[in-house]
Amino acid sequence: MSIEVNKVSKYYGQQAALKEVSLSIKEGDVVGFLGPNGAGKSTLMKIICCYLSKDEGEVNVCGQNIEDNPIETKSKIGYLPEHNPLYTDMYIKEYLAFVAGIYGVSKNRIEEMISITGLEKEQHKIISQLSKGYRQRVGLAAALIHDPEVLILDEPTTGLDPNQLVEIRNLIKDSGKNKTVLLSTHIMQEVDRICNRVIIINKGQIVADKTMAQLRADNIDLESYFQELTK
Repeated sequence: MSIEVNKVSKYYGQQAALKEVSLSIKEGDVVGFLGPNGAGKSTLMKIICCYLSKDEGEVNVCGQNIEDNPIETKSKIGYLPEHNPLYTDMYIKEYLAFVAGIYGVSKNRIEEMISITGLEKEQHKIISQLSKGYRQRVGLAAALIHDPEVLILDEPTTGLDPNQLVEIRNLIKDSGKNKTVLLSTHIMQEVDRICNRVIIINKGQIVADKTMAQLRADNIDLESYFQELTK
């Protein structure tokens, strides 16, 4: 399994953000991770990425326990958080070179990622001059630059216009051809078009875990199904 989460809990004071959450995601899966605001999506993603500690349970990424090997775990994950943390006073190439240096990646990879993410026309700009769509491309390029086995994306298309949304969606779909992807979103059409599986979380607990093929075979509308489980 690429990601294994076993009875993970996280508390903020007396409030449980996650309550004994368990899930497993195999290599090559593209999973839509759905839930209302405050359901625990970002919390679990941050725990998997070693950016947040859990209070109970166990997490393994690509066979590595995240507590035993946090640095090794991070090297296997590409992570794009909800609020894309870019250094906006840097040029695109300068920023990607900085990220590549952290991972010890060849500078040849920078040109490759600029091409893959469609940044050629903008590559000589400062990040602060870019539109939101192009900033998301830079974030994805940074997440992919070390060729991770697992890609974790927290609401990567929030705030994009329809054209930008399609472009980023296609980029994620292409990236998922040879990686395990965990994608958090509020846009049901994204899950339908990109993902082969959906996991729904509500109030810190998993309430559904189905393949998209199962939903289609059972004639289940994802939006209605989501509302029924989370209202």
